Amino acid sequence: MTIVYLLAPLSLLLAGGFVLAFFRAVDDGQFQDLDTPALRALLDAEPEIDHRSESISEKGKNDDRPRKA
Repeated sequence: MTIVYLLAPLSLLLAGGFVLAFFRAVDDGQFQDLDTPALRALLDAEPEIDHRSESISEKGKNDDRPRKA
């Protein structure tokens, strides 16, 4: 039972620290723009250019797989 007298204030102190850290992060602007960092990875990629000389329809003509009779 005496451990409760130690753990209760310790847990309240820890919770208070988390609340203070949250308010400090909000005050510093950590939560101002939540959408742009997630989209930045999609917008940074350069589009790939297809350098193949043959089109998809021509590729099917030279297919080496056995055909059904």
